[in-house]
Amino acid sequence: MSEPRSIDELLTIMARLRDPERGCPWDVQQDFDSIAAYTVEEAYEVADAIDRRDYGDLRDELGDLLLQVVFHARMAEEAGLFDFADVVGAISDKMVRRHPHVFGDARFEDAEAQTRAWEQIKAAERRDKGEEDTSALAGVARGLPEWKRALKLQKRAAAVGYDWPDHRPVLDKLDEELAEVRAEFDAGSEPARLEDEIGDVLFVLVNLTRHAKVDFSRALRHANAKFERRFRRMEALAAADGTLMDQRDLRSQEALWQQVKQEEREGENTASSDRAAAAP
Repeated sequence: MSEPRSIDELLTIMARLRDPERGCPWDVQQDFDSIAAYTVEEAYEVADAIDRRDYGDLRDELGDLLLQVVFHARMAEEAGLFDFADVVGAISDKMVRRHPHVFGDARFEDAEAQTRAWEQIKAAERRDKGEEDTSALAGVARGLPEWKRALKLQKRAAAVGYDWPDHRPVLDKLDEELAEVRAEFDAGSEPARLEDEIGDVLFVLVNLTRHAKVDFSRALRHANAKFERRFRRMEALAAADGTLMDQRDLRSQEALWQQVKQEEREGENTASSDRAAAAP
C-alpha cells in the first residue's frame, strides 16, 4: 500500500488546473455542461472495472470518478455556489438522516420495510424543499439512462403497492407486448407506432429483471461481451478457411455461430469434469 494521500492534495491540483493564468487551457474552459458527459462516462467505467473484477483498474477508475466530483465542486466554488466541503457535509448529513436505524432509534422488520422508510424520508425532504409534486414518482431524475429511470419509476410504484406479486404475470405481459409488436409489423405500421410498442417491451423487460433481482445493465453488458466473443471466434474460424465473414452467406455464418456455441458447451463440460475430478 502507498503512503496515505490527503484529499486536499487533489483539491489543490484542481485549483491549479483551473487557474486562469497558470492552469491548463482545456480545464479552464470547461463548465458544468461540458463536464457532465465525462462524469457519466467515468461512472460506467467504474462499473465495467467491477464487472471485469479488475481491482487495479477499479482503483484508477474510482480516482477518475472522484476527480469529476472535485472538478464540479471547484467550478461551483469559483461561481460562489458551494465548495467541496459543502458537498461532503451535504452527503454526510443525508446519510445520517436517511439511516435512522443506524444513527437513531428507529427499527425496521426487514430490508423491504427499510426501503419503504427510505422513500418516505426522501419524500419528506422534497416537501421540506417546497416541491409541489406530491406524486410517488416525484424526484425521479430525467437525466438518468432511460432503463435506469424505468427501474426507479417501477420501484416507486411498487413502494405504494402497485406491483405484480412475482415474475409470472410479468412474463405474461411480455408475451402480450411482443404480440402487439408483431401486429404492428404485420400491419406495416409507421416507425412511430413501432417505437411505442417496442418501448413497452423494453419497459416490461426492465420490470422482469427487477423481479428476477438481476441488474439490467449488467445483464446487457454480459450479453454484449458474449456476442463479441462469439463473433470474433466466428471471424477466426472463417479466416482459417481462407474467407472473410462478408464473403459468406447468412446460412454459412449461422453455421459458424452454432459451431462456436458448441465449442463453448464442450469447453464448459470439460471444465466441469475437471472440477469434479479434482474434488476431494
